[in-house]
Amino acid sequence: FTILGYNNMFLKLSASAAVRRTLSSRRFYVAPAGYDQYNLGDVKLQCGLTLPDATLAYKTFGTLNADKSNVIVYPSWYSGFHTDNEWLIGKDKALDPSKYFIIVPCALGNGQSSSPSNTPEPFNKARFPNVTLFDNVTLQHKFVTECFGIEKIKLVTGWSMGAQQTFQWGTLFPDMVERIAPFCGSARTS
Repeated sequence: FTILGYNNMFLKLSASAAVRRTLSSRRFYVAPAGYDQYNLGDVKLQCGLTLPDATLAYKTFGTLNADKSNVIVYPSWYSGFHTDNEWLIGKDKALDPSKYFIIVPCALGNGQSSSPSNTPEPFNKARFPNVTLFDNVTLQHKFVTECFGIEKIKLVTGWSMGAQQTFQWGTLFPDMVERIAPFCGSARTS
């Protein structure tokens, strides 16, 4: 990670999620590298507002096979970065990129996708629109279908808010999603 913004110093450090949150509360900006962004264009949100020039940050692992049958979608959780999902990805891990094409889309508002911190006026900072699980999942669907031409997803899995997005994927797109594996999350927020 490169940490920017504290007395114009640049520090290099490998930080866990807990360290990152502690540092960010002390006016640091932590920006993990190594992800791509997909331009979604102007998107109408469930709240009725249109978010202009919305972007979805993502990272992929593995190779999409010719018939596009090896896709796993693994959404980030609330405030999670793509790097926070990497603990399950790797050879001999639950999500093996030598077998699967794994897509890790980052939630709106996480600081990498369209967020209060990177969206221009009039939707910057506290004026950023309320986004829902429905918004995140419909935009992720738009992304995987437009960017990769994916019609079937072998598995959607996620932790915490990623688990809630997993349930939403299964509900909204039951003909597209073959399996869901939500963990440490609920289908409904209380």
